[in-house]
Amino acid sequence: MDTFPILENYCNYMLAVLGRSELTVKEYRYDLIAFFRFYKRDHRMVDKDTPFEEIDISDIDEKILNSITTDDLLVFLIWLTRERNLTNSSRARRIATLKSFFKYLHSKRHIIASNPAYDIETPKVGKRNPKYLTLEQSTELLDTAYNSPKESSERDFCIVTLFLNCGMRLSELRGIDIDDIHDDILTVIGKGNKERTIYLNDACISAINDWMAKRATMKIKPEHSKALFISKRGTRISDDMIQIVIKDLMLQAGIDTKVYSVHKLRHTAATLMYKYGKVDIRNLQMILGHQSVSTTQIYTHVDDDQLRQAVSSNPLAKFKPEEE
Repeated sequence: MDTFPILENYCNYMLAVLGRSELTVKEYRYDLIAFFRFYKRDHRMVDKDTPFEEIDISDIDEKILNSITTDDLLVFLIWLTRERNLTNSSRARRIATLKSFFKYLHSKRHIIASNPAYDIETPKVGKRNPKYLTLEQSTELLDTAYNSPKESSERDFCIVTLFLNCGMRLSELRGIDIDDIHDDILTVIGKGNKERTIYLNDACISAINDWMAKRATMKIKPEHSKALFISKRGTRISDDMIQIVIKDLMLQAGIDTKVYSVHKLRHTAATLMYKYGKVDIRNLQMILGHQSVSTTQIYTHVDDDQLRQAVSSNPLAKFKPEEE
């Protein structure tokens, strides 16, 4: 996808300095490309018949960046809302992208004289409990991965096992090296390039051992020899491939892939640990690698049965006043 140097510098800054995930940076890049294509079309810098996806933005320079106004950003957001029927959460993400990019241009690089995104307000997004698989769905997904006839079944089962037991992010799992595992201790690099320790349970250790036995029979390219999870090409497995693997297994297990995705496996692990393991929220925060406990609190939701049980367990639940 053709962009321009300043945009690519910003994306590299997001990855290397801010420690954003590759998926987040990919989304931000997509949003910004859409904005600059819209800007060029709106300002009649391209032929009106040029298909939107074919508008070239490689000529965006400092002069153009300095000419962008708050109104340009608002018109873009209005267009997105009308043409693409964005929800508040989707609109909030686009605004976050614009705010981050123009703050970078103004405060970090001093490329623009003023920040056109500074005063744009982010719409309020109602908090929703995260979607997660039930215990039965999780078991079915594991069974499906384990019994898969595919050549990669040991690898795929190991991936699902780690996701559901450890609550790892996609980028953390993909980045695991063999050297990161010592007995029952796994070290991963999380958000902000922060190192985190994960303790492996028996299911994880067993799945890793089975996969390592299969991995030993594969031809692996030297530069990828340390990677735990390998593709059939002998290279470290990609984010996209992991997502494809999980989606295929979910479909086979009868799980709605319009509702559930790879990230929902992290939600599932957190919810199962809290719901069934009675894990303290502070410990859950450390397991998930959250910077703030307020982020972890979204996993402490309870279902109706738990609410009924909580009320029923009150020592006053069976109190009846004595008749005089």
